[in-house]
Amino acid sequence: MNGLLTHLSAQFTDRRWLTDTLLAVLVPVAASSLALAGLTTWVGAGNAGSPARIRVSEGRVLLPTAGSSETAAFFRITNEGGSADRLVGVTSPDAHGGITLARHRMGSGATAYRSPVDSIEIQAGKSVAMSPRGVDLTVTAADGEWRAGDLVSFTLTFSRSGRVKLPAVVVRPGTIAF
Repeated sequence: MNGLLTHLSAQFTDRRWLTDTLLAVLVPVAASSLALAGLTTWVGAGNAGSPARIRVSEGRVLLPTAGSSETAAFFRITNEGGSADRLVGVTSPDAHGGITLARHRMGSGATAYRSPVDSIEIQAGKSVAMSPRGVDLTVTAADGEWRAGDLVSFTLTFSRSGRVKLPAVVVRPGTIAF
């Protein structure tokens, strides 16, 4: 009888060890499989690993008014990628002085003013349409240098997408709708 109890005890201990071992292996395997299925779905939907893809269009520069060399430039910036990006700088060989990224702010009453900003975020899958009521570029031109219809060269620098070079057409104030 003692031999039978020893044999049954050994089988019970072997089964318990086997059950404990299987559970110890099964839990991490199930968790990993579930995580892998979730990541596969996320990637398959196009949401993972997609860098920012910046497209810039509709470049316009307002013709400076008589006696002023400061004007504004506007672009439509579209991020067709899966990650956000930031416009961090703008240069132009055709502009005299620096170009400032600016946001228009409303003051008391009906007054408005420009406030310089360091960068402009372009969220994934979204567009930023620069306008006199939102963000724009403050540009300095030499008096009388630009005429309506001229093309002004700009280089927009993005934190992730690098540089985008394109022209903007000079237009008379009031001739474009925002």
